[in-house]
Amino acid sequence: MPSSMKNGKFMGSVKVGPKGQIVIPKEVRQMFGIYPGDTMILLADAEKGIALERYEVFSHIADAIFAGKAREIYPEHPETESMEFAQDIKNLKEDE
Repeated sequence: MPSSMKNGKFMGSVKVGPKGQIVIPKEVRQMFGIYPGDTMILLADAEKGIALERYEVFSHIADAIFAGKAREIYPEHPETESMEFAQDIKNLKEDE
């Protein structure tokens, strides 16, 4: 897999396997502290693309929303929408 890493940024290619799996390159796992057994959250938007992040990052966001900081975090969204998003995050971990 050809790849490039400089100035804290990484670019590389990955192949999708027959079961839809990809391998996160070692350099990226090290950069973000991703270890075997970690839970990742995948967000997909037909217009914006795909994002992959550690569960803990979104768990902290959900905790802040539940603590009444929804307007600070997502000022462009109604608070009820942010609360639903936060609950969905927490439900992901419970579903494991």
